[in-house]
Amino acid sequence: MRTRALAVGLALAAAALAPSGSAGAADQYEWVALGDSYTAGVFVGDPQPPLGDASRDGCDRTANSYPDLVDRELAEFPPGKAVHLTNVSCGNATIANIANTKQTPISPVQPPADGWPAVDPQIQRAGLGDQTDIVTIGVGGNSLPFGGMLLKCLEQGASGDSCRDYYTNPPEGEESIQDKLARVQDEYIEMLAQVHQAAPNAKVITVGYPAVLPEEGSACNRPALTELGSITHADVDWLRDDVLKPLNTTIQQVASYFGDRYVDIYSPSVGHDACQPADIKWVEGICGDAEDYWPAKVPGTLLNCSLVGKRATLVHPNAAGHANTAAHVERAIRIALLER
Repeated sequence: MRTRALAVGLALAAAALAPSGSAGAADQYEWVALGDSYTAGVFVGDPQPPLGDASRDGCDRTANSYPDLVDRELAEFPPGKAVHLTNVSCGNATIANIANTKQTPISPVQPPADGWPAVDPQIQRAGLGDQTDIVTIGVGGNSLPFGGMLLKCLEQGASGDSCRDYYTNPPEGEESIQDKLARVQDEYIEMLAQVHQAAPNAKVITVGYPAVLPEEGSACNRPALTELGSITHADVDWLRDDVLKPLNTTIQQVASYFGDRYVDIYSPSVGHDACQPADIKWVEGICGDAEDYWPAKVPGTLLNCSLVGKRATLVHPNAAGHANTAAHVERAIRIALLER
């Protein structure tokens, strides 16, 4: 209720401050949403574009992702004038895919026989320019890559080995966690610089990652696939304190360096992690609940969530998680527009 009241109040304040004029392209705000699967939605709501649509690109954007939820709220309570959303987020996107590197999508949902074609960097796809007013960015996890580390931790836990040891004293050819985080920081700095160059008049809002892991690893039931599977409790604690939290800190610090706003999704989501009961969690576990179109098996792996009556959600936000993110991102957008 407080969030809705703030939204309405900011909308009315913006309306009072906005100049009057006829409707048209110049009388709307341009908002661009960039990001990875935590932005796109992947299995939350109907696919966007719809299944069977010729414009599908394999990026797994969905109707109940936080950009779409915010878009609907801004349409109902406009911040002075209409807001036009261009959402080019894409599942599995890395930091490089935002600014300068093409991405080949990997959606398992009705892929073409010859696979998904590569898509241009998101800055280019979105057409960032002088007229862009707001840019939201939720990216970074795949550049570690956090998902790959989770799978390695599953493997290590199943064999009785330590994921923490693997990444703090890595074998030849594997980066240490310290090197991974340092590289991500450098990549994020370069990416934000290119976003600002492409959209020099835009307010840029960076979005962190939620509390996908519990505050105590012992809260997880091993080896429940609806939670974190075979990952040891010690490795859950390490992933939280030495990987996820430092990643969010990196994003926040780089955003601050550029004078950009950072949206903390972690703090309000504590207690709603993947190891909570179904009606409390905002993040699904390795296997979890998803829309019917989403698969139970992960291509190229032995993971088959149909064995537990679930789908392969791989520790991603559910509808409640996206709703939480939407509330905080909407507030940040309204404040940023008031500051223009």
